[in-house]
Amino acid sequence: MSLDAYIAGLPKAELHLHIEGSLEPELMFELAQRNNVAIPFDSVEAVRAAYDFSNLQDFLDIYYAGANVLLTRRDFEDLAFAYFRRAAADNVRHAEIFFDPQTHTDRGVPFEVVVEGLVAGMDLARADLGVTSGLILSFLRHLSEDEAFATLEMAKPHLHHFIGVGLDSSEVGHPPSKFQRVFAAARDLGLKLCAHAGEEGPPAYVREALDLLHIDRMDHGN
Repeated sequence: MSLDAYIAGLPKAELHLHIEGSLEPELMFELAQRNNVAIPFDSVEAVRAAYDFSNLQDFLDIYYAGANVLLTRRDFEDLAFAYFRRAAADNVRHAEIFFDPQTHTDRGVPFEVVVEGLVAGMDLARADLGVTSGLILSFLRHLSEDEAFATLEMAKPHLHHFIGVGLDSSEVGHPPSKFQRVFAAARDLGLKLCAHAGEEGPPAYVREALDLLHIDRMDHGN
């Protein structure tokens, strides 16, 4: 057996996956047509070319443009299950996925539509593919802590669906300390804590995530 075949056959856990970032160009175009949403790309090939990015912000620009096609419960279910099909093909047995509710609620998509759609995709993956999963609610760090608190409040009726909260989006200028109170509140609700730090920010952000947010898991940290 070759090394590649051996690695392909190993059971795997995926612990760092942004579900909106998994949107493939083909599905982006399908959902854009389904929902009559204009996107800034003329073809699947143009989207693939745009993913040849050189920095975080270029990726985020594509990420948010793609998210605009996600409007209904079915859209979020299709997004999640499309990821799980690809993951199962790589022998992923368990995945813990980030989602960014503020990306959608700020566009007028109800919080429960996002969660119910993703959970439906997760349930289908467990039943049809044998892939288990957990859902991590991520706060957008370029927004305010008050907005993060509002999102946490919206999450309270759905806490049983979440294994934790996270922190992502544009890092520079938005240190972990900005979210110290909301992370403490999330821990009081029984949620695990993780945060992106050191992806493009200074080492001090890694220290803050550890010493001020008291995270259970570091995302990036390099």
